[in-house]
Parts: sequence; C-alpha cells; structure tokens
Amino acid sequence: MLAEDSVLLREGLVGLLDRCGHEVVAAVGDAVALVDAVEEYAPDIVVTDVRMPPGFQDEGLHAAVRLRERRPGLPVLVLSQYVQRTYAAELLDSGDGTAVGYLLKDRVGQVEEFMDTLGAVAAGGTVVDPEVVRQLLRRRRDPLQRLTPREREVLALIAEGRSNGSIARALVVSEAAVGKHIGSILGKLDLPQTDETHRRVLAVLAFLRA
Repeated sequence: MLAEDSVLLREGLVGLLDRCGHEVVAAVGDAVALVDAVEEYAPDIVVTDVRMPPGFQDEGLHAAVRLRERRPGLPVLVLSQYVQRTYAAELLDSGDGTAVGYLLKDRVGQVEEFMDTLGAVAAGGTVVDPEVVRQLLRRRRDPLQRLTPREREVLALIAEGRSNGSIARALVVSEAAVGKHIGSILGKLDLPQTDETHRRVLAVLAFLRA
C-alpha cells in the first residue's frame, strides 16, 4: 500500500516495487485515501510520505500513527524528505517499536537498500535513518533550544496565562509581532494543528518540562 502525493514519484515507486516482485494493492495521493485503502485491502505493509493534501504538513505520518493504533503491528515505512519529530516519535514508540521504518528520500543511495529496508520492516524489524535518530534525540534533550531569546520570553509570558495583547504591552511590541513569534514557537516545537489539541497549552507544557 503506497501513499505519495507526487504523481510522478508515486508511479515511479509503483513500477519499481512491481519490478522487484511486490504487488501494490493501492497507490493513493492523500491521507484520507490512505486510511480508506488500508481498511479495504489490509496490506502487508504501508509505505507513506509525511506531507500530503490537504494541508501538506504531517497528514501522512499522522494517518500512519492512527492506523497503527487501529491495527497493532501493521508494518509502516515512512519515506519522506522531512523529519516530523512529534509524530515520528509517536510512530516509533507504537507497537513496541517493531515493524516500523523511517527513511529520508534524499539519503536513500541504492534501490537495493530501499528494498532491504522494505523487507525488514514487513518482517517486523525497525529501520530508522541516522539523521532521523539524531533529530529525535536533539528534540528530547531540550525542545526549547531552537527558540530565540525573544521567543523564550514570549513563551514564558504565555505560561503566565497572558493574552497576546498583554504580552505585546509587556515587551513593548505590536500584537502582530507577538503573533509571529508565537507562530514561530509552535513551528519550532513541532506542535501539530489538530482538532484534539490546543497548541498554546502544549507549548507551555514543553516550557515547564524543560
């Protein structure tokens, strides 16, 4: 089962997998179709990108995490240009960390390497690109280290329960500037926009844990 929003890459991967003896039961271009296809076909392994329609943020990876919750042990191989740290950690923690892989597209040097990884994950193994590991370890050491001093000030004031207007008055800046700082903070902390979470609260929790 393949999920990739780029038509050319998707069709290229379908052809490659077919030539190497694998049957692609479905190839889709968005996360909703991914979930539907897994329910319909019950594949032996899912290969998915991270950023897909409609938001091009973390839809593919988020769908993979949810699928693993519904189908414990479902092998999932993430193939992406990006390390989405929040859901990457959640995916790798799921199912005791077995039958899961995370490769960066630009770092796959040989077709044989990719096929070996596919087979290993399908058989219950775990394969993670060293760069993914490095970024996850860095995030777990200190999730705030990527913030600028001003962003840390803004986050500290958010933790006090202040509104954007109150923060703007305290720092003698415009509310628009505060909004930009908050957007940058949420992005650097890899806090996903979902219907189930409040990102300001999650940011404060990260600040308190650090």
